Amino acid sequence: MLAVFVNCTTVILGSLIGILFARKITKELSQIIQTAAGIVTVVIGFQAAFQYKSIVILTLSLITGGLLGTWWDWDGKILGLGKLIEHLLEKKSSVKKEKTAESEKNDWNFAYAFLNSSVLFCVGAMAILGSFKAGIEKDYTIIFTKSILDGFMAITFASAMGPGTAFSSISILIYQGLLTLLSGVINPYITDTMLAEMNATGGALIIMIGINLLGLKKIKTANYLPAVLLAVLMVIIKGFF
Repeated sequence: MLAVFVNCTTVILGSLIGILFARKITKELSQIIQTAAGIVTVVIGFQAAFQYKSIVILTLSLITGGLLGTWWDWDGKILGLGKLIEHLLEKKSSVKKEKTAESEKNDWNFAYAFLNSSVLFCVGAMAILGSFKAGIEKDYTIIFTKSILDGFMAITFASAMGPGTAFSSISILIYQGLLTLLSGVINPYITDTMLAEMNATGGALIIMIGINLLGLKKIKTANYLPAVLLAVLMVIIKGFF
């Protein structure tokens, strides 16, 4: 679990740096940072997405996963979790704020940052493979590398979207922590093809985050999260034929 805690710490530290940096810049510069973050996110997404082995699996996973996620309203539930965390923090600090149009916007930004950061830091092969390596072989190289990358992305995300980015460390702790603890059980069933399709589908989700940051289209990214699990299921089914 050491590697997971390191990953969480780098995200928190990166977020704090980003928040401090954001307070010292103008709205115009903030827009520039958000655009840059969007471009970088799209590039990272494309790098992962082009690792697919079957375009059919990628297509079916995204379409079916998007439909299921919309039906279950995953995006709304994760955003709701982000707002709940913010509400608990406000309640704990005993700071009462009058709800204005501006404060409602801040509520959205916190939850939005939590959602997008959680997706960005948790999907992808490095989170999965790194957790397995850490759990089985005590090899922390991949997770430590991921931690550095996540830390720098947290700086960019936090400066563009706010403190919700730091709380994505909760998602990392739960997701990668469980993968690390269960690595011995899960690892024998994970094939290279399965990992590639999961990474490609996750890359497509990261591209969606980038599109949102660029303001090109409002995509409810979390609604497509079931696509990652469906990609695994389709690889398993394909193996029987």
